[in-house]
Amino acid sequence: MLYIGVVPANTHAPQRALEDRYGRRISYLRISVTDRCDLRCRYCMAEEMAFLPRAEILSLEEIAEIAAAFIARGVRKIRLTGGEPLMRRGAIGLARDLGRHLATGALDELTLTTNGTRLAEEAEALREAGLRRINVSLDTREPALFRYITRWGDLSKTLAGIEAARAASLAVKINMVALKGLNQDEIEPMMRWCAEQGHDLTLIETMPLGEIDDDRADRYLPLDAVQRDFESRFTLTPLAERSGGPARYWRVEELGLRLGLITPLTNNFCADCNRVRITASGLIYMCLGDEAHLDLKAALRSGGRRALDAALDRAMILKPERHHFAIRERDASPAVARHMSVTGG
Repeated sequence: MLYIGVVPANTHAPQRALEDRYGRRISYLRISVTDRCDLRCRYCMAEEMAFLPRAEILSLEEIAEIAAAFIARGVRKIRLTGGEPLMRRGAIGLARDLGRHLATGALDELTLTTNGTRLAEEAEALREAGLRRINVSLDTREPALFRYITRWGDLSKTLAGIEAARAASLAVKINMVALKGLNQDEIEPMMRWCAEQGHDLTLIETMPLGEIDDDRADRYLPLDAVQRDFESRFTLTPLAERSGGPARYWRVEELGLRLGLITPLTNNFCADCNRVRITASGLIYMCLGDEAHLDLKAALRSGGRRALDAALDRAMILKPERHHFAIRERDASPAVARHMSVTGG
């Protein structure tokens, strides 16, 4: 058992909520449990990646301790990410430990983002740990294109994982990065497939994070144009419901599909940001599109919960008002040097 005796958050005396300088309350924490991934998606990573030495990453016990500190300060939703989180040995045990906060009512939701390659083996265990829905990254259902985008991925493994998740009664949301010249013609077929399968679909603009081998300017597909195209052919009803993240949702009436759009470049969504991210090495990034960070691992190891709480207070002061993502020209340096796999999706 990984749980290390942290008192469930709701048994502590009420603590000051995490609120930044702009009055935004932090209620959503994304934790990268590993920067490693078994795929190399072209928009996300270079083919040759240097991953963190294992000695530098947080122990699972430290992740549980940090998560408990956030829950005590008002975080109600936690997402486990990577890299590919199911590559981390002990990830299911960590999910079970965090799931204890669901049982006490201190946490509303525990979720996970995965590429699905190991989901067939782990879906039932994730359900037993307390997860009720997951996000699966799937940019195409064409095997050859899937292998090209991921560099060596086997589509059948991801599809088997999605089916296993459905069999385990996990709600599945498909995340599809929209890539000009690669998968833009597959967006509507993906919409129809998701509707038939009972999955939600979220489309995501490619983000300028980390040096990759491709040029993002060649692949950037503005989703405002995609939305206008949809509106000419479908009835899109705006939905007030939110999943806790940056997506805005519509119901595609003709398909019975809930469609999300994440548009960091064409429609900035920072005004109501409620999120921070923890890397596998214990750094807290207050914004995906900003380099400011603090070392929570060092704080925890040097001073325990008191030092950790002090670091969280400093983090709220450093959280920027907005990101500054932009893709303006070919061969431009990325807006942020670190890769998405470092910070967690």
